[in-house]
Amino acid sequence: MQKRHALRVSLLVCLAIAPLAGAAELYRYVDDKGVTVLDRQGVPPEYIGKGYEVLNDQGRVVRVVPPAPSREEMQRQLDEQARASSDAQLLRLYTSVEDVDRALERKLAELDGLIGVVRGNQQSLRKQLTGLQSQAAESERSGRDVPAHLLTQMERLREEQKRLDKEIARYQAESEKAKTGYAADRARLAELLGSTP
Repeated sequence: MQKRHALRVSLLVCLAIAPLAGAAELYRYVDDKGVTVLDRQGVPPEYIGKGYEVLNDQGRVVRVVPPAPSREEMQRQLDEQARASSDAQLLRLYTSVEDVDRALERKLAELDGLIGVVRGNQQSLRKQLTGLQSQAAESERSGRDVPAHLLTQMERLREEQKRLDKEIARYQAESEKAKTGYAADRARLAELLGSTP
């Protein structure tokens, strides 16, 4: 008797579950002709990016898959992520706009120091070149040709001077770039902290 009752309960449970097991989801999407399609097989790959809806067997929407973002939206999201990352780094580096000012002062002092070293080297080169030019002039005054090694040395010193000029120009450009960069950081930090730049 008990066995028969258990069997009847199991049968009723199976009969209740059977329609659910056979229930299939429907996929609703719009094809390339603008027609809304209902499909039990799924959404073809070429339409997935446009977004679609999943419906149950009663036709109710159970899930909405939004369209893939456009290239412009993707770029905007990437820009927003980059900005958020940059802001987080800025807030880690500085606690106030005065910190940015001090960092700029240190950077400019460092670049000024490097420029000073290069200018010192230039001065040394000028002295060497002046000495060699005096030797060359002495040779010419005495009616002799200027020795080839002397001409080669003077040419090398002139080339080195040009190289040092470029180095100074590079440090000066870095200095201007630093001023612009730190000014932007300062303004953004003031905005983030809600203080006056």
